[in-house]
Amino acid sequence: MNCRAGFVWETSQHFNRYIEDCGITCELVTPHMLAAPFYRGAFNCLIIPTGFGNHLYTNLLPALRASSPRIKKFVENGGHLLVFGAATEKPYVYDWLPFAVTYEHDCHPRQIVCIPSSAASTLIDDYDPACIECDGSFAHHDGLSVGKADSVDVIVEKQLGKGTIVITSIHEYPSRNFLKKFCCEGIQTSL
Repeated sequence: MNCRAGFVWETSQHFNRYIEDCGITCELVTPHMLAAPFYRGAFNCLIIPTGFGNHLYTNLLPALRASSPRIKKFVENGGHLLVFGAATEKPYVYDWLPFAVTYEHDCHPRQIVCIPSSAASTLIDDYDPACIECDGSFAHHDGLSVGKADSVDVIVEKQLGKGTIVITSIHEYPSRNFLKKFCCEGIQTSL
């Protein structure tokens, strides 16, 4: 089975190589490609890394907002979406997602406790759950909290149609096992 991930950013990063080292074909999807109405990449999973909401790092947020209906359709048709922390003080930078999310930026190490029955709980398997760097939390959302640090949510999952959205404020790469499974379980569909 050929698993394909779209990595949404302006340029290749170390994260791209990590994804490929997990046995997943990884294609860079730039903001211009994402926002272009004629672009039709086919992926099992889209990955949006930490910092997407901070204009000091990227100009990705306008493209995400412009592509919001296409991203929603991608997930509804069975694609999976993995989104990391926005790394900005603005609470509504997840407004392009098809469900409500309010973000609070607060970067420091945290102890994380996950619901073991959720597939997203394996996201932190390669790390010590007693001390994982996070760039914030999700104060309010319409998803399922699968990872908490004290009383705040740091991993949220949302089923939408045939696909799954996982958002996390964890500032580390996802575990190899999580990435392989999450990407390959998504249905390859056009963006």
